[in-house]
Amino acid sequence: MKEDTRIVNAGRNPEENFGIVNPPVYRASTVTFPSVEVLESFDKNPFDGVFYGRHGTPTTFALEDAVAELEGGDRGIAMASGLAAIAVSLLAFLKSGDHVLVADSVYGPTRRFCDELLQRYNVETTYYDPRIGSGIEALLKVNTKVVFVESPGSLTFEVQDLPAIAKAAHAKGAVVILDNSWATPLYFKPFERGVDVSIQAATKYIVGHADAMLGVITTQEAHYTTIRKATATIGACSAPEECFLALRGLRTLRVRLERHAATAMKLCEWLKGRDEVDRILYPALPEDPGHALWKRDFTGAPGLFSFVLKETPKKAVVAMLDGMKLFAMGYSWGGYESLILPFYPEKLRTATQWQGGPCLRIHAGLEDAEDLIQDLDAGFKRLNAA
Repeated sequence: MKEDTRIVNAGRNPEENFGIVNPPVYRASTVTFPSVEVLESFDKNPFDGVFYGRHGTPTTFALEDAVAELEGGDRGIAMASGLAAIAVSLLAFLKSGDHVLVADSVYGPTRRFCDELLQRYNVETTYYDPRIGSGIEALLKVNTKVVFVESPGSLTFEVQDLPAIAKAAHAKGAVVILDNSWATPLYFKPFERGVDVSIQAATKYIVGHADAMLGVITTQEAHYTTIRKATATIGACSAPEECFLALRGLRTLRVRLERHAATAMKLCEWLKGRDEVDRILYPALPEDPGHALWKRDFTGAPGLFSFVLKETPKKAVVAMLDGMKLFAMGYSWGGYESLILPFYPEKLRTATQWQGGPCLRIHAGLEDAEDLIQDLDAGFKRLNAA
């Protein structure tokens, strides 16, 4: 089947649910067993089948199977949030005395997890330039167990050379874990590029409606039991209602992403002509430093990008943002609504130095692009007036 057909059909078995098109919401804590023999069979292998609510229900399994199929992995694991998926994946492979390499452009809470929790348990984190490519070989140590990548980078959108990084990591026995939330399974196939474990904040584009918290881990069979045991030991799990919302959102992922992308490109082209804008951070643009890698490895770009203003007083940026009518200020992204967010990369880097003026991240929603441009235009007028 072509991918658009798989989006519609993956994880669905109407014949197992009285012909119902969507997998129903199965809520469960206790699951009963007809005999000691059946009970003990699950005690030996609790990761396949309905055993206990925390381990998942048919609703959970439907989402896990669908995402794994689309992303090209063997198995999926649904979690309560994207950050929970990141934390569990790292803990599954790391122990006291180990070393992890993390991209300097990584999602802020991922950095906080490494700097605060992992450090407390004597796990060393080294941050690296996201554009390091095969040069990462020089940073790999005997005790490096994980290389954590996020491509493009959070907020600043540096594209990493994942095949080169994975080749160097695997040569030293390290596992490569990717945060694939930006590209989704449609625009980047991680396992074709050497990734071992792929994570998505399904809260974002998969759910797509700004109303559910969810994370999904996709992995190859070789690492599935390691991660699944970690989730069971920690007690992390997803709610069946959130999985149902994610399955519903998944069916329209292609058409939504195409609209997000088209609007984002219109906004970028308009922003290029603004005197207030220094540069735009969006790998789909030919002038972006990561465009060549993006074009080689990705099949598309969604509606999330950033731009850097020329040196501007903070009060002027505040005047711009406080008066926006359509662009709301809020964390997260991937929903139908457009968002704008100020951020400061220089506060989040340790391996690289950020230079430039104030930064703004935009999520291009599903509104009319011309209306969004008018909102930005009015915002720039307030900025200049201030």
